[in-house]
Amino acid sequence: MRDGYMKSDPAFIDWSAGRTIEPAQRWGDWLRLVSESTARGVEVRRARIVSEPISAYIRFEYEVTEGLNIAAGEQVRWLSRRDATSIALPGNDFWLFDSGLVLVNHFDGDGDSLEHEVVTDPEVAKLCASAFEAVWERAVPHEAYRPV
Repeated sequence: MRDGYMKSDPAFIDWSAGRTIEPAQRWGDWLRLVSESTARGVEVRRARIVSEPISAYIRFEYEVTEGLNIAAGEQVRWLSRRDATSIALPGNDFWLFDSGLVLVNHFDGDGDSLEHEVVTDPEVAKLCASAFEAVWERAVPHEAYRPV
C-alpha cells in the first residue's frame, strides 16, 4: 500500500541505473517458494494499491512483476489509490494466510522494513480478509493494468 519500499534494495538501485534485473538471481528463494506452493494448488494473490501517476519504485515493481510474481504463479492485481477511498483498509501492509494468520509488515518513513508481526486475532484476520477481497474485486489484473 506504499508508493516506495526499501529504496536501498540493490535490485531497485540496479534498475534505476538502467541495468537488467534477473528475477531468478535476485529472488530465487521467493520464486521457488511460490512456485512450489502454487504447484501444490495453493493460491497466492497479491494486490497493490498505488498512487497515480506511479512512483519510480512502483514502476520498478510493475516492470519486474511478470518475470517474478507472475512467473512464480502469483496472481497480481493493481488498484489506483483513487479507487480505494471507500474501502476500510488496515494501516499496514500484510500477508493473510489461510484466512486466520496475518503477517503485518512494519516500515519506516522511507520504506525500509522495521519488523514483521504475526497476528492471530480473528477480528484482525477478518478485517484484513474483507479489505483484501474488496481491493481484489476492484483491482485490475496485471495483464490489463497500464500504469499512469
